Amino acid sequence: MQLDFLAARPGDRRLAALVDGLAGPDVVVVVGPVPAMPAAELAELRHRIESGTTLLALAPDATEGFWSDLLGVRALDAVPAGEYFGRVVAEASDLGTRLDDEFPFVGSFRPLVTTGPATRTLLVASIGFRDHPVVTETRCGAGRVLVSAVDPTSAPSVRTLVRRALSSGGAAPPKPVGIAVVGYGPFGGMGYAHGLAIAATAGLELTAVVDPSIDRRKAAEADFPGLTSYASIEQLVGDDDVDLAIVATPPSAHFDLTRRLLRAGKHVACEKPLCLTAAQADELIATAASVDRVLTVHQNRRWDADFLAVRRAVDAGLLGDLFNVETFVGGFDHPCRAWHSDVEVSGGAVYDWGSHHVDWILQLMGPTPPARVTTFGHKRVWHDVTNLDQLRLHLSWDDGREAEFFQSDVAGVRRPKFYVQGTSGTLAGHYRELTFERLEPGRGYVADVAHHAEAPADLVLARYESGYGLTETRLPVAPEQRFAFHRNLADHLLLGEPLAVTAASVRTVVAVLEASQASSDDGGLVIDL
Repeated sequence: MQLDFLAARPGDRRLAALVDGLAGPDVVVVVGPVPAMPAAELAELRHRIESGTTLLALAPDATEGFWSDLLGVRALDAVPAGEYFGRVVAEASDLGTRLDDEFPFVGSFRPLVTTGPATRTLLVASIGFRDHPVVTETRCGAGRVLVSAVDPTSAPSVRTLVRRALSSGGAAPPKPVGIAVVGYGPFGGMGYAHGLAIAATAGLELTAVVDPSIDRRKAAEADFPGLTSYASIEQLVGDDDVDLAIVATPPSAHFDLTRRLLRAGKHVACEKPLCLTAAQADELIATAASVDRVLTVHQNRRWDADFLAVRRAVDAGLLGDLFNVETFVGGFDHPCRAWHSDVEVSGGAVYDWGSHHVDWILQLMGPTPPARVTTFGHKRVWHDVTNLDQLRLHLSWDDGREAEFFQSDVAGVRRPKFYVQGTSGTLAGHYRELTFERLEPGRGYVADVAHHAEAPADLVLARYESGYGLTETRLPVAPEQRFAFHRNLADHLLLGEPLAVTAASVRTVVAVLEASQASSDDGGLVIDL
């Protein structure tokens, strides 16, 4: 698609992003006050729209005459600036798939009134307990007219709705994406978690699982009736109902399984870490490109409520220029006895929680990769497992910035989960216990303690003000974005919307983890990336 501006802000790159990557007819854009044009030019514009072009009008002021007739709406007086809530109407539910039932936007706008039977309302906003159209669509011959009273570039959900309306052209919704989970695992494990997410995400369908254990296959069939279970990957690759495979096995098998599935023509979402070496990551990325398949990584903790709040504070400039990020996970307790603690299967301790924490650090520090990696490890207490008891991973950049990930099973006092320093302030996130207390007949008081990393951290931001000193603010965590990874995956595969986690963005994470493992193996050797 190409944009053709009739009025205001020609070449606005924010608006250009609305049509970036979309296929279809050109889009004529009118922003703000509708332009005064000679009658011959207005007639030519109408003919152009009726011949198949799309007209996109953003925040129009038309109240009568040619423009009101063409747009299918008239604009009312502007409402006061404030927070309003949009809701996709039932008739446009296909465009609102996987959007929240209701979402906020902020500002002043002119609500709309539809003026013709060919106009349908896509989005309404509640104003004084009355619903008013704010996004509409009108058929005009072979073309269409889309009107948004709200600037879609300032409201992500409105932007998504308008982009979908631009790309759909009234086409029927695509068929659901068939998904197989490779490595269903034990009860309540990652296979079950993926199954729940798929079941809750419109456009995705769990059609198969693969697990060599007959007990786990039976559990999957009981958990999600109607799916097909396979004992091996060889049985899966010929299943034409499977469009995408989620590799949920231990890390040591990720590379081989992902490569085989890509070569078999399946899209792949791999559990983290994607693989164990940067060379393997490069081969998987190249393989996906060569067969035109999607490759992504389940970096689900990019959507953790506390991390989203930390990132929001950083992106908003509340800390100034970032120069140091430290993260921590652990305590003083015996490590798990499953594959997580076996170097031969996990790849090493750093590949477990480090897959999340290093990704967090790189997301906060921006696109420039670190220059050096140094890791010191300790093996002093837990000799029945092969992973390190403790590791301290240090990253440094050529411009002097640094970061550290500290993981320990021998830390009697926990450090903050997040400790982030900028030139204007410091943000700390402290772990908090999550205990479920109850009384049971015959037992009395019972308390179950969850893993310390599952509850969102308590976040405190301290900012320095010249002539005044430090001010402290407790930051609320971000609203929960349940199954956000899977929702984005459906949006990408079904609607062509941007992929949130690209394999290329995770490649640097793998390179850091590989270098960290090598550094700790060699007594803290500094490794250049």
